[in-house]
Amino acid sequence: MHNPLINRTVLMSGAQYFDDTSAINPYMDDTIAVDRVKAQVEHDSIRHALEAAGVHVEQVAPPQDCQDGVYTANWALIRGNKAVMASLPNVRQAETPYAEKVLKNLGKEIIYPPEGMRFSGQGDALPCGDLLFCGSQYRTDLEIYDFLHETLGYEVIGLRTIPALDESGTPKTNASSGWPDSFFYDIDLALAVLTPSLIAWCPEAFTDESQDKIHALNIDKIEVSFEEATQGFACNLVSTGFTVVMSAHAPLLQAQIEAHGLKTITPEVSELGKGGGYIRCTTLTLDN
Repeated sequence: MHNPLINRTVLMSGAQYFDDTSAINPYMDDTIAVDRVKAQVEHDSIRHALEAAGVHVEQVAPPQDCQDGVYTANWALIRGNKAVMASLPNVRQAETPYAEKVLKNLGKEIIYPPEGMRFSGQGDALPCGDLLFCGSQYRTDLEIYDFLHETLGYEVIGLRTIPALDESGTPKTNASSGWPDSFFYDIDLALAVLTPSLIAWCPEAFTDESQDKIHALNIDKIEVSFEEATQGFACNLVSTGFTVVMSAHAPLLQAQIEAHGLKTITPEVSELGKGGGYIRCTTLTLDN
């Protein structure tokens, strides 16, 4: 087994408080109860798969009574010793003091975005070498891009995904958060970094302008179907650069990844998907 090239160390919590009672994204259905025991089994299987791929997992307890506290990817974006903290939707704001404490204990310098600026952490900001693929509109403000560049030194590639629409074709506003809504509310649902020179992405998830930006990049690309991206959480994966821990429900993407010479591990995950998150969402990379 190769030592990981990327995502060498990640932070995970647990699913003990996992729930969907405040439906802050279109995958959540507050009329259907979640099975926390099953969700925790799935979470354990993700951790075991990551460890089998050579990833070191730092595990902490989840923040108490936080329905989305299992999704550590949204706590911050980290490069080197710096952790730029997220600015999350109303339902998730109670996670932030706990996340700050955890990251301080891990030796990170805590940096907050400017007041009033939304930022969804690593969920909406995926490093690819010196590039940073950043989403906007739904959970992250465009104004954060300059701050991330100045603070962490990344070249930011600003992208936008398509909105969720109501029956009249009008973009939806989420009733729980009051923010615009999308099935690709975070960019890690539409794009994945497989190696520093290879990404997977779902073209149909992006606006025309953002598609053009991605096509113009001088890196290799694997295209993901809209069906696998939305129904199989295909892009929400963790790669070491050699082994990819990914959805068991994205066979087309899996075949393409393996054709590029990477190995795959596919833990069975379904319950955690009811919260609108998957494998990548449960892991915050600590060593970008």
